[in-house]
Amino acid sequence: MGPNTTTIFAVILAVALPLTVAFAVWRAITTARTPQGAAGWTVFLLAAPWFALPAYLFFGQHKLRGYRITRRSSRAVRREMDAFCADYPPAEADPTRYRAFERLAAMPAVGGNSADLLVDGRATFDAVFEAMDRAQHYLLVQFYTIAEDGLGNEMAARMIAASERGVQVRLIFDGVGSYGLPAQYLKALRDAGVQVVDPANAPGPTSRFQINFRNHRKTVIIDGEEGYIGGHNVKDDYLGKNPTFGPWRDTHLRLRGPMVAQLQLVFAEDWHWATGETIGRGLNWRPESAEENLSGLVLPSGPADDMDTGALFFISAMAEARDRVWIASPYFVPDQDVLSALVGAALRGCDVKVLVPDAIDHYLPWLAAHAFFDEVRAAGVEVLRYEGGFVHQKVILVDDDLAAVGSANLDNRSFRLNFETMAVIFDRGFASRVSKMLEADFTSAYKMDKPLSAHPLWVRTAAPFARLLAPIL
Repeated sequence: MGPNTTTIFAVILAVALPLTVAFAVWRAITTARTPQGAAGWTVFLLAAPWFALPAYLFFGQHKLRGYRITRRSSRAVRREMDAFCADYPPAEADPTRYRAFERLAAMPAVGGNSADLLVDGRATFDAVFEAMDRAQHYLLVQFYTIAEDGLGNEMAARMIAASERGVQVRLIFDGVGSYGLPAQYLKALRDAGVQVVDPANAPGPTSRFQINFRNHRKTVIIDGEEGYIGGHNVKDDYLGKNPTFGPWRDTHLRLRGPMVAQLQLVFAEDWHWATGETIGRGLNWRPESAEENLSGLVLPSGPADDMDTGALFFISAMAEARDRVWIASPYFVPDQDVLSALVGAALRGCDVKVLVPDAIDHYLPWLAAHAFFDEVRAAGVEVLRYEGGFVHQKVILVDDDLAAVGSANLDNRSFRLNFETMAVIFDRGFASRVSKMLEADFTSAYKMDKPLSAHPLWVRTAAPFARLLAPIL
């Protein structure tokens, strides 16, 4: 490269870099969902543009615009599903109890459902695998993490066996959550006729720059009649086989009834986004109703939503509380609005408990949580640290008649950046079962009263800085 070429290149760079930074700053200010996010990106871009520009390209986007095309593609099956659900009105007499959730979910509350709590991994996967073996027409399987280990190979064998007997099997997995999954594992599935996709490879030139958006959902649907939703992934850790964490405490639900059709719609939209293929017409949208007649709905959320659906779900649930709010989550990194709703419930006199792990799996969220604990405890929130292993369940119980189980953590990543799904049920009997489950968990936990000032110096120093990263944790 000659002197003239070098000079030209330097001039181009001197002009292009400030213009690119200015454009990125403008985008950050005009599109960020929170003032804190806009300010954080602006300072980063101006202070360290060489590092900040690639980071903003990959992590700064907060909307997945193309997914809206997917939702338009599902309008016909959505109308068919809504017409079916209209035949099963919810048993809850007061529609104000669930109206906000209906608007957030863009799905109606429906009756005619059953919901079985599946506590821990063995119970969950015994039920899932037995259901897979019963499938006659199709299997829809979706997990954030799949590993090639004992559990992962067992699930692969079930899917392959189903495909070989003529069942249509579709699998969505997240390439980041399943990092390290060998190509040979996926090849064996595809060779057996299983259709496998990773949403990170969705059609379009920008898909590679959307790694900040993860599909965190964990669902299985059998013939449109039976559905599973919760916190488990497909890895031996979830059977308690990781010696670092010991027993793994998680919860899944087995659903029957109209809510299965809603769960199926979420999968069909994810499949269309990942492949461009519309599969709705080939699915069963009229599952049999269940005698238990629970009322509820499936509430999906993600970065394609017009509103912050994930955060608004927790805010709406806590705003409804009159007596109690019990939450179990592996991570506690709320945004300011969710934090205020939690504190507000405690100040109203509600019994507010938050169950989190005592063990550490990711240091940044663990540190950030310590920067919030003093504030919520001052308002009367009881923070409980689970000692019986690693608690990974995502559960919220409000009063005696509202409970939700699914994939959403109490953190900003679940509020805004991940695709999540919660099954929200309005029923006293089901809420009572969830209450007993959580009460049993509380017996394996201790109340955390230790203020941040009493922690070691490194925790006191690092926690406030970790909290600054809350928007992406």
